[in-house]
Amino acid sequence: MAAEALFRPFSHKTLHLKNRIVMAPMTRSFSPGGVPTPEVSAYYRRRAEADVGLILSEGTGIERPSALNDPNVPRFHGEQPLAGWKHVIDQVHAAGGKMAPQIWHVGSARNPMTTWVAPPPVDSPSGLSSPGKRFTEPMTDEAIADTLAAFGRAAADAKRLGFDAVEIHGAHGYLIDQFFWDGVNQRGDRYGGGTIGERARFGAEVVKSIRAAVGEDFAILLRLSQWKQQDFSVRLAHTPQEMEAWLTPLVEAGTDILHCSQRRFWEPEFEGSPLNFAGWARKLTGKPTITVGSVGLSGEFTEALRQGAGSKPASLDSLLERLERDEFDLVAVGRALLTDPQWAQKIREGRTHELMDFSRESLTTLS
Repeated sequence: MAAEALFRPFSHKTLHLKNRIVMAPMTRSFSPGGVPTPEVSAYYRRRAEADVGLILSEGTGIERPSALNDPNVPRFHGEQPLAGWKHVIDQVHAAGGKMAPQIWHVGSARNPMTTWVAPPPVDSPSGLSSPGKRFTEPMTDEAIADTLAAFGRAAADAKRLGFDAVEIHGAHGYLIDQFFWDGVNQRGDRYGGGTIGERARFGAEVVKSIRAAVGEDFAILLRLSQWKQQDFSVRLAHTPQEMEAWLTPLVEAGTDILHCSQRRFWEPEFEGSPLNFAGWARKLTGKPTITVGSVGLSGEFTEALRQGAGSKPASLDSLLERLERDEFDLVAVGRALLTDPQWAQKIREGRTHELMDFSRESLTTLS
């Protein structure tokens, strides 16, 4: 199919994009000591130069001691990291691009790729790294308040530096997602509860803190997932009704765009409907959504990361059909753009014969 649907403009509040292609946030670990380098700036600029509508940065750590579990992942606080990010956004804008940082707290999620350990305290709802595995104490009210404030400060800095929006990482078994997940949120206070709607409170308060910091017109994106890195089979919402109970407080708190992470975008979310996660989120909330998950490639990310599997370019026909039906609004592309900075340009110009395979080696360079 022709790819015109991908190249329609999109606007929401003050976020104006030339097309529907989003560069998905992908951890790169090329920022020693948490400071983005000129090579990181050039990496993002190359995508801006080649028709990516919105670039989402890799996850960046907020100002909490254990917000990150890798010393080479960038921070989004402190004089040197923020100076590095100022250079990044200036380079992206000079190339005609738009960009949002993804602000992040890993919570109790550990990183098997490094032996580095962040300074304490480790933040988590109930001191669990996965169901039944306790290794620290639950967050205190004071720690929660400080974390909420740190999210707000990071978002305010994003606006001050000139970024076009901000994304919150609330997916994949990290801190915000740990509050959503009953397997690791065993709290008996207002941040716990027996329903997904009750456990959405912490995430909603993160959004409220950010909204208060950036004002009404600055777009807030929120990345969510059913699956967790600790367990791919986990589901927070088993029915549309549960999904509505989960998403409604997050939207009411001020979320503008829901970034709905799946491992494979074409998989239906609930039995009896072809809609995927992004499709259902849009239907239930009326908010714009981003779909993501193995777009443009034959295999999915976890197979590449854990098994070293490669992927080949795949048809976009199903994606384009869904986009033309307005099931979702934006499309996040990960590994295809990581491998090939010109991916979007090649799609626009019909140069599909030039699309590149993805291999695990692509993760080891900033191409």
